[in-house]
Amino acid sequence: MTRRNALGGPLVIAAIALAAGWLFAVRPPDRFGEPRVVSIRRGESFGAVAQRMAQAGVVRSALVLALYGKSSGRAAHVKPGDYAFPGGESLATLLRRLVNGDSMIIVITIPEGMTAHQIGERLAQAGLGCQSAFDAAVSDGRMVQALGLRGLGAEGFLFPATYRFSPLAKSDEILGTMIARFYELMTPRVQTRMFELGLDAQQLVTLASMIEKEAQMPVERALIASVFYNRLAVGMPLQSDPTALYNRAGETARAVSAVRTASAFNTYVIAGLPPGPIANPGLPAIEAALYPAHTDYLYFVARHDGTHLFSRSFEDHRRAIDAMRRSAASR
Repeated sequence: MTRRNALGGPLVIAAIALAAGWLFAVRPPDRFGEPRVVSIRRGESFGAVAQRMAQAGVVRSALVLALYGKSSGRAAHVKPGDYAFPGGESLATLLRRLVNGDSMIIVITIPEGMTAHQIGERLAQAGLGCQSAFDAAVSDGRMVQALGLRGLGAEGFLFPATYRFSPLAKSDEILGTMIARFYELMTPRVQTRMFELGLDAQQLVTLASMIEKEAQMPVERALIASVFYNRLAVGMPLQSDPTALYNRAGETARAVSAVRTASAFNTYVIAGLPPGPIANPGLPAIEAALYPAHTDYLYFVARHDGTHLFSRSFEDHRRAIDAMRRSAASR
């Protein structure tokens, strides 16, 4: 037997063992009874990602996944997020999902004019946390404290939009995303206009929230804004029903009794703007607060179709109210 033949046996055995080990390492695991969730953080190395996926049993070998990711050139393109893996997926499928950002996502739309409490209810219904945790974050969470909004909380600063959240997102993360969208609006143009009007951010959103709640027709937002500005200029109470109806806990009351009930937000009994927003306004209402129409209107009353009659004097306003009552009686 030659030396070459003597070494051939162990080398062949080692090669077979290595190939078998590699084949085992790249073979997908069996499907799981319940999907296993792996969270990938922004900026972490692909090696750390591979380790976490191996710990979860999604792959058999962190080393093999790391080598495969780097050799394919796709490891640097993995997107952060929370991923649910059912098992039985090949390395190619797993990596494609990570690169495509195929993570767990809940898409939710927040309409204009919702209060923070109502937003919390909608989030909870969509499976994003619980109502009480969101209410607490809005009132005095870390984001609220960091922005100096303690006392009144983040009401008014939760920008209405369509959002994409992981079902594992915490209340502070959701809150921070919504507030960040609001502050994207605070461009130099907006800040210059706020300075011209003598408004800070909280006063701006307070006024915009009142416009949002009063105006049912888009064309009337700037007109309603002009009434509020005109009243503020002559020291008249704003007398806006939605301010009397506002309740941070989400409780409701009839307008006829609410306007007669003293509260910090009831502009029938307090002068000037309420101490904070009564809802979360959208961009059109904010624009109306920044650029009101030029009128001398001091009053408006709602028609049955959602539009309003605007008046310059109290006498005209009374006649408008009488006309609305007669119209209602004739229906």
